[in-house]
This record gives sequence, C-alpha cells and structure tokens, in this order.
Amino acid sequence: MNNHNLGGRLWSVLILFGLVGQIAWSVENMYFNLFIYNIITKSTSSVTVMVQLSGIVATFATLIAGILTDRAGNRKYFISIGYLLWGLLTLSFAFVSKDNTARWFELSDTIEIINLTIAIVITLDCIMTAFGSTANDAAFNAYVTDNTGNARSLAEGVLSAMPLVAMLVVAGGFGMIVNAFGYPGLFVAVGTMMSVSGVIGIWLIKDNPNLKKQNTNFFSDIAYGFQLDVIHGHRKLYLYFLAMGIYGIASQIYMPYLIIYMQEYLKFNAIQYSIVLAGVILGASIITVFLGKSFDGKNKDKLLVYFSILYIFGMLSLYTMSKSIDLSLKTQVMWITGITSLILITGFVQVLALLGAQIRDNTPSENAGKLQGIRMIFFVLIPMFIGPMIGETINQRTNLSYIDPVNGATAHVPSPEIFLVGAIFCFLIFVPLSLLLRGKQS
Repeated sequence: MNNHNLGGRLWSVLILFGLVGQIAWSVENMYFNLFIYNIITKSTSSVTVMVQLSGIVATFATLIAGILTDRAGNRKYFISIGYLLWGLLTLSFAFVSKDNTARWFELSDTIEIINLTIAIVITLDCIMTAFGSTANDAAFNAYVTDNTGNARSLAEGVLSAMPLVAMLVVAGGFGMIVNAFGYPGLFVAVGTMMSVSGVIGIWLIKDNPNLKKQNTNFFSDIAYGFQLDVIHGHRKLYLYFLAMGIYGIASQIYMPYLIIYMQEYLKFNAIQYSIVLAGVILGASIITVFLGKSFDGKNKDKLLVYFSILYIFGMLSLYTMSKSIDLSLKTQVMWITGITSLILITGFVQVLALLGAQIRDNTPSENAGKLQGIRMIFFVLIPMFIGPMIGETINQRTNLSYIDPVNGATAHVPSPEIFLVGAIFCFLIFVPLSLLLRGKQS
C-alpha cells in the first residue's frame, strides 16, 4: 500500500473488526468482573485471579498465533474463524449461573456451588481470551500493519478512537441490555454480534498479496523478539514496549475494579454509573477527535509526556474527590466523578493511542506477526498480572468490607487508594520517555 487511499473494502474491515474487537474487550473488562462480583460472589480476589489468568493466556495465544499467521501467510481465516469462535464462547456465558452449576453437578452446598461456578467462569474466560487474542491481537493487528503502509497514521487515528466508541456502546447500549435482560442478554447480544462479524469476514477480508508463507523454524520465531540483537536493533520499539508496560500496570491497579468501586464505594446504581461512564466516554471521544487533528507533524514523544501528566493528574483527582466529597449528595458526586473521570479517561486514551501509533510505526512489517506476542507481554501479561495484584492488596488492606449475606464471606470494597497508587506507579513512565527524547536530541 503506497498511498493514503485505503479503499472501501479495507476501511470496512478496519472499522468492523476494530470496533467489534474493542466492544468484546470492553465487555470483558467492564462487565465480566461485575458479573462475578454481583451474580456469583462478592469477591474482588476472584476478579483478580480471572484478570491475571486471562492476561497470561492472551499473551501466549498471541505469541503463538502471530507466528502461525506469518508461517501460514494468511491473516484472513485467523481473523474470521477466530471472531466466530470468540463470539460463541462469549455467548456461552449466558448459561453460567449458580443454579445451573447446582443442577448440572447435583450440588447443594453453597460454598461448593460458588467455587465451582467461579472455576467455570474463569476457565471459559481463558478459552474465550485465547480465541480473541488469536483473532484480534495477533491476526488483526498484523493485518493492519500489512495493509495500511503510508496511510498507517490515518488508520491508527481511526483505530485509536475505537476503544472510546466501544466503551460508549458498552456503557450505554449494553448497559441498558443488562438492566432489561440481565447478564445473559448481554452475553447473547455481544456473542452473536462477534460471530456474525466473523462470518462476514470470510467474504470481506482479503490478505495483502505481498504476504507470503514463511518457512522458518517455529521455535526460532518464538525466540525472535527476545534476542539481544533484535532488541538492540529496535531500541526505540522496546522502549515504547517498556512505557506501555508501566502505563498498563498503573491502569490495571484500578481498572478491573472501576465499576465495582462506583457501585460499592460511591453507591451508584446501574443507571447512575452508566450515565457517568457514557458522559465521560462521549466527552473523551469529542476531545480525542479535536486533538487528533492537531497531532500531525508534532513530536509524539513530547505529547506522550504531556498526556502522561494529564493521566496522572486524573487519577489523583479521582482519589482526592473520593476522599473529600459527601457521598450522600448523589447528584454532586455524579457530576464531580464525571469531571475527574473525564480527565482520567482522556489521559488514558491519549497515552494508549500515542503509544500504539509509535509501536506500530517502529514495528518492522516483515516480522509483524512475530512481534505481536512481545507487544502483548508488555501490553497485557505484565500489566494484567502485576496491576490487579497491587490493586487487590490495596483493597484488602484498607479494610473497606462487609459480610456477604449470601454466603457469610467477607466482601472487600475497592478503595480510592487504587487511584493514588496507580498515579504514583505511572510516574515511572517518564524513565523510558526521557530516554526516547534524549535519543532524538543526540
């Protein structure tokens, strides 16, 4: 692709699979945690384990699948069939409940039913994540790198807006589905949408004609991104990976517990937190569109510094608000939560978009598949293992808890300190960013 005209078919693929993939991840990040907490057991530790195992599975699935797409010389079927199966696994969650567990396994003890249901949810989530990472993180990301060429900045600008659009759709539209039909309705709606997009992809997606099979050694391909000469040869890429890992850990300290925090600490009901989230995401989307037009030709590393500062300020603002406001003044709490969250989410999205663009621009296209797994180590594995572990430790040590009336267990409430610690940890991002800025000046 040697010009800026991507063509209608390619734009359709980018928008459809970019948006549907982000909707799927948003549902997992926003509602799967809430599903466990509200429907199965009031346990943030169960949420932590699910997030950690999901991150491990996502990373290894992407590492292996990225290499397989290179070796097969095909992204189309990995995307299409992957989305189809990803959707079916998501839909299967509609049948998971404590009642069904008791019936299927002929159990009567409440603790056994809860523990087995949690195990079923986590197992299904890991399998679902494997297909999702294969289809989206490995195949689709490599497909974008293959086909956008000189129009990559244009394509990346559109794709960077997808997480916001997806969050808006999920917080608004799918939030109403949860209110009307419960979590089974959500899982059926999202799973069906994903599977249908996979079927469409069989006819819509066309691989780049320059994509050829690579008859290389599988284990050498796995080791490729870990080789010292590769790291030295792509120093900037790995510094962006490091920055992504730091940003990701800071985000995962609070992100898995965000809606639970709104529900349990701020005492928002489903309508209230859906209104706040929808307003925040819509506002952040408008800001992103406005700012995106002025980014061309600018020093993106300097922009990363500025928006990292904004992101840190947003986390500190939400912490300060939570500790100082009268939580009984619900309307005031919603407004101030919305304003502070807008600052946080704007910084969150802009840092993610800028890091994503820099990583894609510095990824060698001939080895795009091999490096998707390395990207996932810093983007998913490290953040989703370390971040929730820090967040869960904070939740347990702040002693904001109550006794779950269903099973008598202690239920931990996410505390505002998760935002404070997230902000403190995020200061580490300035280490790789300063090295990148220094490298440009030398």
